[in-house]
Amino acid sequence: MQQPVLPAYLIARWLLLLVLLAGIYFLSGFLVPALAALIIGLATWPVFQRIVRACGGRTIPAASLALITVILVIIVPLSLALSYAINEASNFVAWALAANRHGVAVPAWISSLPVVGDRLTEYWITYVGEPHALGALVEAVSGEHLGNIYRMVLSATGNAFHLLLSVLFMLITLFFVYKDGDRMLGQLDILGERILPERWRRFSRVVPATVSSTVTGMSLIAVGEGVVLGIAYWIAGVPSPVLLGVVTGFMALIPGGAPLSFTLVSLYLIGSGHLVAGIALFAWGTIELFIVDKTLRPRLVGGPVKLPFLPTFFGLVGGVKTMGIVGLFVGPVLMALLVAVWREWVRNVQHERELAQCHNVEQIRVDRGDAPR
Repeated sequence: MQQPVLPAYLIARWLLLLVLLAGIYFLSGFLVPALAALIIGLATWPVFQRIVRACGGRTIPAASLALITVILVIIVPLSLALSYAINEASNFVAWALAANRHGVAVPAWISSLPVVGDRLTEYWITYVGEPHALGALVEAVSGEHLGNIYRMVLSATGNAFHLLLSVLFMLITLFFVYKDGDRMLGQLDILGERILPERWRRFSRVVPATVSSTVTGMSLIAVGEGVVLGIAYWIAGVPSPVLLGVVTGFMALIPGGAPLSFTLVSLYLIGSGHLVAGIALFAWGTIELFIVDKTLRPRLVGGPVKLPFLPTFFGLVGGVKTMGIVGLFVGPVLMALLVAVWREWVRNVQHERELAQCHNVEQIRVDRGDAPR
């Protein structure tokens, strides 16, 4: 009897790989909402476990309550803040279009700034004061025409159906993550112990804690700084406080981003003649930043894996470039996982090296006849 060219198990593995690739291809459009649901599920899993205990161990009512909580606490406030921010951004871009068409004279507050006022005045005359100069600058920096950017901002407000569909798919996925999360984790443990039999038990405990603490900590700090400083902008009389608060919240995800934001706003207030408001805003931002960095950030962000600056920065930039706004959280999570894998691998190598050194010492003692009897 003639033997087949390929063994049956090899054919089965290739067919399984093709099926997986086909599934990824057809579901690629929903990859970002699915990742968002997984990240929210991991970040809120401890809270969900408390809801399950309060519901007497019934996962369906607990998943429903957790989903309603996510909608009320995350989806609704974030949607309102983004809608206000997009409206204010559209007004700003409309002003930029008018400034590009006719040019804008140098504001008095820029020329009155100490030390840098004269240099900024020259830059303003070169890049904003002349007609069509601002459009050339924007196109040189971003590669997009100013009119295209305005249309993109308008399309962000008009493309509500696609955004609603993505949010709905994310919420449906999140419900089943809550409902069947324990079963998924059990199956993942079986697969992980087969792939990494010696390291999976420790690695599987580090990863969820890292994801939960990274996402939860970064989100709480970003939302808190955006809200607190946004209210401070509004009290100080800064134009577009909602937009600036949202920008500050996103900048707070980057180390050093929040102080840069409120420092620039404080300089604007000082230059525009509101000296007391500018100094008060800078003092308030400095105190708030000191409290957050010294008390809250070390407790909330990182968990077992404390991310250094460079992996955090690469995760944020790479995540936003690849996945948009969801990448703000997916990127740092992936970098935290990579750092966790790297440190776990280094720890195991060091442990094996120590064991080898102990074995060599014992062997030398045996050769010399000094071994304990």
